[in-house]
Amino acid sequence: MRVATPISDLVGNPASDPRLRQQLAEVQALRDFASRELGLPDNDSYRAYADLGRPYVVWNVFAAPEFSLHARRWCLLVVGCVSYRGYYDRWDAEQLAAELRQQGYETFVGGVPAYSTLGYFDDPVLNTFLRFGPLEVARTVFHELAHQVVFVQGDTRFNESFATAVENEGLRRWLARHATPEQRAAFALQRARKAAFTALLRDYGKRFEALYESPHSISELRVAKAGLLATLRRDYAGLKVAWGGYAGYDAFLGDDPNNATFASLSLYSELVPAFEVLLARQNHDLPQFYQEVASLAALGDEARQDRLQALLAASGQARQEPSDVAVGVMEDSLRLADRACSGCPQ
Repeated sequence: MRVATPISDLVGNPASDPRLRQQLAEVQALRDFASRELGLPDNDSYRAYADLGRPYVVWNVFAAPEFSLHARRWCLLVVGCVSYRGYYDRWDAEQLAAELRQQGYETFVGGVPAYSTLGYFDDPVLNTFLRFGPLEVARTVFHELAHQVVFVQGDTRFNESFATAVENEGLRRWLARHATPEQRAAFALQRARKAAFTALLRDYGKRFEALYESPHSISELRVAKAGLLATLRRDYAGLKVAWGGYAGYDAFLGDDPNNATFASLSLYSELVPAFEVLLARQNHDLPQFYQEVASLAALGDEARQDRLQALLAASGQARQEPSDVAVGVMEDSLRLADRACSGCPQ
């Protein structure tokens, strides 16, 4: 907050770096679009810029037992209980991860380029996500502003799926008006890769859950777990061949993926189809959609989940049991993988 400078000042200053001025001018346009066309809050969030001098704004620590995909949870003020703990300093995050490993947990530390303070503060645009280009900035701004519209304490699946639905609708409208055919094609390719990788992880998540629930000995579980990880790497290698060698997700399936890695990549967007059904029923009128979502948010937990499952069934998606590891970092992680591999084969 202390190093943030109003974007209008930077854009209007001839002494500013020309490339930065151009990037921030694009941010101004999409930020105005977010409020004018998407009905998102018209406030001072994302109207200032801060260079933090580091690649991520926070590092999140995930921890899970050796034979479970249920991540350890921390309960915090304002946001409720979440399945990770965040630090502004990577060393602090690594220290916690080391302590958790001593307690028998498997751990994963992941960098995060953006987060929302839910409107309590005027969140600035950060170098940590500006560097990934205008489409990713648009994605991030639409998503994070949606959290200011509706947020349910302790229900990450609801919050992140809603924000992702808003982000998707916003990107659809933004691309239709502002993207070149080449940008639209690149975006479609990126989404296809993400869908394939997500399907792979969903499938193996179910396999690991089934294994951990089976009545095997510890030694048998370890052998079977190692076998599943080996086949996961093999199937991922097959995906890369189909993608022409694109290696954007290598960072998340490296030499030693574990249960905490799966927790960090949990499929928190599983309710997005339910929100898309609700949006379609409002004829894609976003302000009306937000009112309907607010009504859902006001329900008790059980009634809200029943309503969402009914919407999910209407979308044609099979019912899925809620996941305790749904933490809202799956999309960030996959986006980060896509963006971080600018030099990978296309």
